[in-house]
Order: sequence, then structure tokens, then C-alpha cells
Amino acid sequence: MSLLQQIKQPVDIKKLDESDLPILAAEIREKIIQTTSKNGGHIGPNLGVVELTIALHRTFSTPNDSFIFDVSHQGYVHKLLTGRNDRRFNNIRLSNGLSGFLNMQESCHDAFGAGHAGTALSAALGIAKARDLNNSDEHVIAICGDASFTCGVTLEALNNIPHSTKKLIVILNDNKWSIAKNVGAFSKYFNELITNPLYNKINDNLENILSKIPGGKNIIKWGSRWKQETKNLLFAPTIFEKFGLRYIGPIDGHDFKQLNHYLNFAKNATQPVLLHVLTTKGKGYNIALENPERFHGASPFNVESGENSSNESPYPKYQDVVGSTITKLAKRDSKIIGITAAMPSGTGLNILASTLPKQFFDVGIAEEHAVLFAAGMATKGFHPICAIYSTFLQRAYDQIIHDVAIQNLPILFCLDRAGLSPNDGATHHGLFDISYLRPIPNCLIMAPRNESILADMIKTALSYKGPSFVRYPRGKGTGVKMAEEPTTIIIGKGERINKAIDIDIWALGSMFQLGKELVALFKEYDISAGLFDPQFIKPIDESALVNATSTVKLIITLEDNVLNGGFGSAILETLDKNKINCPLERFGWNDVFVDHGSSVKFLRETQGLDLESIFKKSLKSYQAITMTNASKTRKSE
Repeated sequence: MSLLQQIKQPVDIKKLDESDLPILAAEIREKIIQTTSKNGGHIGPNLGVVELTIALHRTFSTPNDSFIFDVSHQGYVHKLLTGRNDRRFNNIRLSNGLSGFLNMQESCHDAFGAGHAGTALSAALGIAKARDLNNSDEHVIAICGDASFTCGVTLEALNNIPHSTKKLIVILNDNKWSIAKNVGAFSKYFNELITNPLYNKINDNLENILSKIPGGKNIIKWGSRWKQETKNLLFAPTIFEKFGLRYIGPIDGHDFKQLNHYLNFAKNATQPVLLHVLTTKGKGYNIALENPERFHGASPFNVESGENSSNESPYPKYQDVVGSTITKLAKRDSKIIGITAAMPSGTGLNILASTLPKQFFDVGIAEEHAVLFAAGMATKGFHPICAIYSTFLQRAYDQIIHDVAIQNLPILFCLDRAGLSPNDGATHHGLFDISYLRPIPNCLIMAPRNESILADMIKTALSYKGPSFVRYPRGKGTGVKMAEEPTTIIIGKGERINKAIDIDIWALGSMFQLGKELVALFKEYDISAGLFDPQFIKPIDESALVNATSTVKLIITLEDNVLNGGFGSAILETLDKNKINCPLERFGWNDVFVDHGSSVKFLRETQGLDLESIFKKSLKSYQAITMTNASKTRKSE
């Protein structure tokens, strides 16, 4: 039996000899590599924190002590060490398997769930303060990536630490990467700390040094502040010490002896401590080391070659269509600026960055700043494009309203991953953007049914003199032939695909293919169903809707968004506005947080959004309407 198989609970780790730890680390890395090669997942971040996570569990005792992992996509090692090294881990990120992130409902060892960056420090401080108020003494440890310090909320938490608690441990897991290479002043500052190894040597040996120089013993007698004050004469205090934390580092995050020594120091400290731990993203798998961005979150891959093993569609990804279209248009207009929040490849803006670097900005994990930065540029005649995942744009909601929409600034928001991100789950699904954007005045909101129309919508948005949003799904396009040049769409006009007699199906964006299949199913029952591509969520094609209701018995809406406040709600409100009493069946995501699953198909089936479920419910409604109308006709006769 391997060492890893012997670890049933964290207490088992404490029973191992120190000489066993490198063996356990190697077994964990092999387990993660083999599992992610089949399922996909966050391989690089997890390979980098193996020794750190083992050392944390050797020093502390969960669930009594609390580990709060920032983002928590580096929590695979923690899962393996806390009783989840079983079939569930083998199916991580798949249907009926473990979540790819920490989840409080999954284990008592998961003190706090997360899927977005920057949340750990504030949550940890809240947990620590609650501990203090309860007069208990457990330890609270926040494990934060260096990229999380570009998040404003992390700085807000730092500002509150010295006034809130005297007992908190912060691990700065510094691997120089978020998904892409880290950018900005903090990245540079961390590098300066790394290249100044004398800092903590001076701190650790200062009393010994002073005792050997004239007058040094008198300095020592000055009291508790002598050490810090004297050290500050030799070195400027770190920014963390200015915030009231004791800074220790840099520490080799793959050296068990160093980790053990400094974690125990932090455990017994009488003030908040920050340990600056250096780790290597992808350690133990050379291909991941050489390709840290691609192996941050990988699709299933061949372990030997690192090549993707899934049978992917040959069609271009929506994100790449966005990047190439923006680059084409930006070559002709220097006022077009691309902005992303640490996601250049994920949004396709890496194409713009490599072609027109002066028209591209990566602001790090700072969505609120990205939107405000764009707003400032827009006031000076530029047309910024913010390419941000739907789920991450939620973080900048106030900026969208307060700084962009109220001032009616011409900014295009490209919302990648609108709809499902199946393997990632609730924190990453983009199921709310229609609902949170639709109430905002001045906004233009679009959803393309294919990649060619996506390019048209980008051009259309750049001609609009206000805030515009284009939402599109994760993954490959439909394979439609791309036009040589994108064209401008008439704002607020949808496209009639085929005429309706009995039922009219308004299938939005990624649900369009499902709409086509639904039309074919109704035809088998001799029911004439029309298909309409709305294209615009705001403004709704009101005239097309009014015309449709004059002939059909039922309107069906399909959307990849929650039903509450979504596209179907917009149709319902438009019918009410026009005093039209036409039956309406709305299909979208229910009022629940959708879990992770192996595929979009699987998750749609669990929520009744698959073709068969939609058809059965729609047919039942249509038949009931027909029978009611027939009954009314007989009575009138």
C-alpha cells in the first residue's frame, strides 16, 4: 500500500517520519497528473503546493484549525489528505465527483468555499475575529497566491488586519503566475523581496550581531521595540509590516525543513504573520513547467506528450474569433483598446497583445479597476473593449452602473463563458449576466448564434455610442463559414429563420441549435413551429414579437441564463407592455446554483433543459391551449 493510500485523515500525516514526506509528495504529484490527464483540471497550481499543503497539515489540525485557500483551485492536495482519496477524487470535476474547488458542503475540512481570486484574506480575517469573540484559540491560515494581491479586496483586508485580530497567519504562495504571467507593481515588489535574502537573516541574527558591537547591549535593553526599530535602520520595512504583519521570507516552498520551522514559528507568534513562500507552478511534471499558462487549467491530455487527448472540434474557439476580430478592427483604428483582467489567452486578447501591444492592457486580477480604467480612457475618445468572463464581471457591477452606464460611455464588454462552464461548477457558470445587465439603462446586450455573427456584433458594438455587451459560450464555434469582413447589424433587429403558424420559438445565442431541433420535432407531430434568432436581448425586437403573437398560439423562449430576470422575462414584460395575452413557455436555468458536471448535455438534463424535456413540456402546453381554444369555439357556436 502506498503512503498516500494510508492517509485516511490529516492526523495520519503527523504519524509519518520526515523521511517519508518526499515519497508522499511524489505519490500525490503522480495521482494529480494521472487524474487531470483524464478529467482535465488545474494541474499546475496543485503540483506547486504539494509540500506546502503537507507541511500545513503536519503543523495544524483541521477542521479545528481553518485553511482558507484563495480561489481554491489549488485544493486538490488538501482534498487528497482529508479523506477524499477515493472514487470521488478519481471523478473530480466530473458528474458525481468532487468539485474542482473547495466546497463547505463537501467536507468539514473545507472551511470556506471559493472559485474567484482575492477572497481568502477577508474571509480568514472574519473567521479569526469570530474566533476571538468566541474566546477560542484555533488557528486561521489564509493561503493566498501572489496574484490575489492585485485584487482590491485583498488590500482592503490587509488594511483591517491590525485592528481586528492579533492572531492570523497569511501564506503568500508566490509562483509568479495567476493564469498568465503576473503583472503590475506587486509582482515587481515580490521579486525585490525574493532577491533580498539578507532581510530575514538580519532579523533572525540581529540580537547576536548587536551584542558584539559597542553599545549594542544598550540597544537590546531598550525594550520590545528595539529589534524592529534597529532593523528598520538597515532595511526599509516591507509593505506587510506597514500593515501590521510580521513578514518572514522568502521561504523555499518545497523544503520540508524550512516549511516546518517557519510554520511552527507562525503558529506560536503573538502578532499576525505573513510567510512569503516560493513555489514552482507545475513542479514534478516537466511539460507543465515548460507550459505554465496552458497547464494552469488543462483539458484532458496525454501524460507523455502533454498534447490534448480529447477529440475536440476543428472549429475555432469563440474566444479566438473575438481576439482575431478585435485585432483586425484595431489595426484600422488606434482608438480601439483591449483590456483584460489576467486572462489574455482565455479571452483571445493574446492575439491583440502579440500584434498590437500598445493597444492591449492586462491589469491583473482586478476587474473593478479594468472597468474603471476603460471608463477613463473612454472619456478621452478611445473605445475600450473589456474582455472578461461573465462570472468575473459580476465583481465590477457597481463600476458598470456608476462609472460606465450613467455616463453612457462607449465601452464594449465581451463576456466569454456566458452559460455553463460545466467542469468548474457554480462559481464559474455565467448564468446571471442577462439578469444583472438587463435592468441597466443605456446598455446594448447581444448574443450570437454562431461565430460569424459574433464578429458582426463586435463591429456593431463599436459603432454604438454607449456601453455594449456581447455574451457567448465557452468552447468551439459551430463551424459556420466566417465572412471576409464583419458587418454592422441593425440594432434591435432579430432574424427570422422560418415562419410560424402554430408555435414561435425564440432561441437565444447558444440555445439556437436546440431551437432548430425543437422545430424538427414539432414537425413530426404536424405542428408548424417557427424559429426566430432574437440577436438582441436589449433592445428586444418588439415589432417581430407583436407580429408573431398575431398568428401563433404559443411563444417559446430558450436561453442559457437563469429564468429570473432573464431573456424570457424580457419577452413577458414586452407582451405585458403591449397588452398582449399570448401564452408563453420560458426555458432557462432554474432558481438554484448549478453544480459541476461532465458536460453541458449532462447538466441540461438534470435541470430539464434538454431537448426531450423541453419538447414534452412545450407539447403539453400547446395541446392544452388547443383544447381550450377548441372548447371556446364550440361554446360560441
